[in-house]
Amino acid sequence: MFSRSRVALAVFGMMLGALLLPAAPAAAQDYPNRPVKFIVPFGAGGPADVFARVLAQHLQESLKQTFVVENRPGAGSIIGTDAVAKSPPDGYTLLVMSNTHTTNESLVPNKPFALMRDFVPVAPINYSDLLMVIHPSVPAKDVKEFVALAKKDPGKLNYASSGPGTPYHMAGELFKAMSGTDIVHVPHKASGDARNSVIGGHVQMMFDAITTMRAVADDGKVRAIGTTGLKRSPLTPDIPTVAEAGVPGYEATIWLGVMAPKGTPADVVNKLNAEINKVIELPAVKDAWAKQGAVPMHMSVQEFDTYLKKDIEKWAHVVKVSGAKVE
Repeated sequence: MFSRSRVALAVFGMMLGALLLPAAPAAAQDYPNRPVKFIVPFGAGGPADVFARVLAQHLQESLKQTFVVENRPGAGSIIGTDAVAKSPPDGYTLLVMSNTHTTNESLVPNKPFALMRDFVPVAPINYSDLLMVIHPSVPAKDVKEFVALAKKDPGKLNYASSGPGTPYHMAGELFKAMSGTDIVHVPHKASGDARNSVIGGHVQMMFDAITTMRAVADDGKVRAIGTTGLKRSPLTPDIPTVAEAGVPGYEATIWLGVMAPKGTPADVVNKLNAEINKVIELPAVKDAWAKQGAVPMHMSVQEFDTYLKKDIEKWAHVVKVSGAKVE
């Protein structure tokens, strides 16, 4: 009797196991079956916000589900990022991140989260060069003259950013370290606020995404004196790189990506990765981004994981060399 019971239990266990097997892949097959939220921990109108909305629109079309973009700026991306870290790991709350996040790993060690501990990589989106601009009232026509002016009056010139650890902040700190200048960092809550400060002449200089600052420079509201890539941007061929204009070896870019809370099912992450890679390779998307100076970044989940770890190491070195601190 005992042996028959054991056999019956074993058979029942195998049947139950067989019934449960399809459950794991079903997560990705059914995903998404309700609205998905992209949290952008930066202000409206900046690159992360703009490109997140493009991504959301196309994912909504391909996956037949609503994708919502929610801006939660503040504390150099920490407020919105922490909200995602505390969200259920089900693929319905995603983080749109940038190299702000890889920089903050060393710049802000006491955050309520750790990037590679509390999140899983999903996919990168794109990267673009930055534009170095100054207010027209600044008596400098190019990078060399600006550096000379900064050295003449140490601590009297300011530069704006969208907060500690953002690409705009670190581009400024790298510039200071490599040019040997003392320029005061003026952090803002969002890139739009920083941009308005420079346009209004309250702050003298800023590094901003070429995708958003180019039109402002074309309107004459600011003077563009350099781009931050290794070569001149095809969007601004008449503007030299900062490296060729007076600070040899200088390079800084802004890149964007998507991450999910730790514990998000791997099949959901892989599905999102595949769908995002499809979106950024759409001819219409690539053409539109090229006109804005943005270049798609196509990677697998594992490749993006490796990229993130290397970027964390890179910015840790810059933070150490520049002496950058959170004000």
